[in-house]
Amino acid sequence: MARLHLEFPEDQFYFTTQLTVRITDINSGKHLANDSMVSMISEARARFLYQFGIEEVSVNDVGIIVTDLATTYRREAFAREALTFEVGLMDLNRYGGDIIFRITKAQDGELVALAKSGFVFYNFLAARVTLMPEDFRLRFPGVNQIED
Repeated sequence: MARLHLEFPEDQFYFTTQLTVRITDINSGKHLANDSMVSMISEARARFLYQFGIEEVSVNDVGIIVTDLATTYRREAFAREALTFEVGLMDLNRYGGDIIFRITKAQDGELVALAKSGFVFYNFLAARVTLMPEDFRLRFPGVNQIED
């Protein structure tokens, strides 16, 4: 079976935050559980959006929904370790793009995981995908655009 390979351009990371692995995040293998990593990635995404003044759902009922998530693990993480989440964007299209994550150990910078989360803008009143608001695109002028 082919392995997933994620690679991100260095200049597409716009935000950094730290999260600590809680004892409740540990699985039977005594390291960070996959479901807990997904939750931590979601928290890092929420902090990133908040930092740039982007509401998860705006007053006009348009928001961001996650369409997919791919994660590759490089190292284990353990209880009480601080992890640094670098968050960025790439491959914007008319409706969304990818939020990217590089997760490292805060103590020594050792790479723990890479992740990519696809997203689209969604109109919750109309219950359908909608065009990316121009003010979102303008906040990130250095992000590459792809044809869709």
